[in-house]
This record gives sequence, C-alpha cells and structure tokens, in this order.
Amino acid sequence: MHKITLKCLLAALLLVSCFSAEAQVSAPKYSNEFLNLGVGARALGMGNVQVAITSDATSGYWNPAGLLRLPDKYNIALMHSELFAGIAKNDFASFAMPIDTNSALAVSVIRLGVDDIADTRRLQNEFGYIQYDSVKFFSVADYAVLLSYARRSKLIEGLQLGASAKIVYRNVGNFANAWGFGVDAGAQLQRGNWQFGVMGKDITTTFTAWTHNVEELEDAYAQTGNDLPENSAELTLPRIIVGAGRNFQINDKFSALVSTDIDFTFDGKRNVLFKSNLMSVDPHIGVELVYSKSVFIRGGLSNYQQTTRFDGSTATQVQPNFGVGFVSNGFNLDLALSRMSDREKNSIANANTSSVIISMGYSFR
Repeated sequence: MHKITLKCLLAALLLVSCFSAEAQVSAPKYSNEFLNLGVGARALGMGNVQVAITSDATSGYWNPAGLLRLPDKYNIALMHSELFAGIAKNDFASFAMPIDTNSALAVSVIRLGVDDIADTRRLQNEFGYIQYDSVKFFSVADYAVLLSYARRSKLIEGLQLGASAKIVYRNVGNFANAWGFGVDAGAQLQRGNWQFGVMGKDITTTFTAWTHNVEELEDAYAQTGNDLPENSAELTLPRIIVGAGRNFQINDKFSALVSTDIDFTFDGKRNVLFKSNLMSVDPHIGVELVYSKSVFIRGGLSNYQQTTRFDGSTATQVQPNFGVGFVSNGFNLDLALSRMSDREKNSIANANTSSVIISMGYSFR
C-alpha cells in the first residue's frame, strides 16, 4: 500500500515539474470561470438550473448522469451566445448516445473567446511615423473538451451515475497559453414526479499550467516598468451543486416543471446570497411551462449580488432570465435572454448588458 502511495506521489510531482521547475502554484478565485457560464438556451432561460433535470446532449456539461435519459440513439446539441453586446462569443457543441440500456457517453466542446483584438505595439515606427499596416490582430480564447460517461446503478433503483473528464486549453494570442485537466462527477435520482441531482465540479482540483512567451512581452513590459510574468500553475477548487425539481401535470395539454439548484463553492468569500471565508452558497430557481410537449416558456432567477453605488450605499440585484422553446420531430430550437442591470437609473450597467442565447438540438435513431 505504501509503495502504491509513493508511486502516485512521484507521478504527481513529475507531472507538475513537466510544466516548469519554477512555476508558482496558486488557487485563485474564479479559476477557469468560463466553464461556469452555462450551456444551452433551455438551461440559461431557467437561470442555470439543470443538475436534477438535464436529460439531453448538454448533460455532459450539466450532469453526466442525465445522459441515461437521452430521447433517442443519436443526440446533437449546438449553442451560440454573445456576451457584453457581442464582444465575447460563447459556443458549445455536443454529441451523445447510449451504449446500451445501462450506459451512455458524450463528447462536448466549449469555446469562449474575444476575437480581432488589435495589437498596436508597433503602430509607431522608430522615426515617429504611424504605420497602420503594422497593426496585428489576435484572439483571447478559452477551450474545453469534455468526455462523459454515465451508468445506471444496480444497487439503488432509479439512481444514475456519471463522470466527465475535461481537458482545458486557454490562449492569449502569442503571449501566453495554458493547459489543464480535471474531472467532474454527478448523480441523479428520480422518485415519482420528483427529480434530485448532485454534481461535483473539479472534484480532483483541476490543475492548469500557464506558459508565457517572454520574448513577445518584454518590449511592452519594459515600457511600463512592470516585471515580466513567470510561468505559473493554478488550481481550480471543487464546487458542489445540489438540485431538485418537480413536475406538475395541470391537464392533458399543460404541465409545469419547477426546479432549483444550490451552488456551494470553497474558494473564499463570493458576492452571493450566503457567504463566508470557508464556503459560499448561491441558490437559483427556474420554471418551465410546457404545452403539448412541444412549446416551452421558461423563466429563472440567478446571480444574487449586493452592489455598491457611487454614493456608498448598497443595492441588491438578481439576474432575471427568460426563454422559449419549440420541439418537433426530434428537432428543438431554444432561445434565451438574460439581463444583468443595476437598479440605478443613471448606472453604466443599465447600458446594453443583455445576452441572447440560441441553441439547437436534434435527436434521431
């Protein structure tokens, strides 16, 4: 047993040393936060409430245990959203399929990026003249690939288990890039009209190693007098999400789904409803009204925050989310709108801060 433990420790040390012998390891707040924005217009229209109710190709992201409830043999999901008035683009694609009656798998890809950023460091030549043709453009983008697997439990009826291995790649033009790896795991349990779920993100503590191109950066940093960045590594601490949902059959045509998720984070005090130095708790709730299993109207509340106004007073705000959906012959089209705004009439945050999310899915045999 001691030999096995020693081998594991040596392997971990070797993995860390491969990135940089001088790397500094830290566990910052909001590490790899692009993986917590959410995917799919259905989920975003419901305030990112999905852990207990997800059942389509997006389950590899929300809770891989939900892959065991796929509607058909082959399932595809696509999403595009634009944040901050279109400055940032968030895209998602997934393919999922059952292996047999007791297991399923999925492959998902996420990209969040800002493109066509102007690099004007060489705009002025050594003679003081402006040369517009010297302006170059680059992108800052975060990528993730998720490989998900789910299996039905033989011990507890209705219990589904799943896990996702994720590879993270982050790129800042020619200036810096990072590679990371982590594991998520989740479970779902259904009892009558009730659905329960739990999801552990980064349960292995995701390790991301940054490498900086010092040659590209030294000219700019020399002009500002700042120290050149060093290669470093950051740890993404675990996040636990628990959720519950209930279906209500109103009549032959109408039904409703009410669900809630509660996020528990352990990376320090966050600006959420319940917070402490040890743990922060962020609840959100969503509702979905269904007509004839083909038309959907959704709403949700999330992202509770306390903000400070210019006069020093505080205000409470919650992010409202809305969405609609349509399903026909295995094809689904979903649209969501989320808005974050300050309640002050003259606040800059009241500018165009709405985000539009469009997603499509198709399932077939």
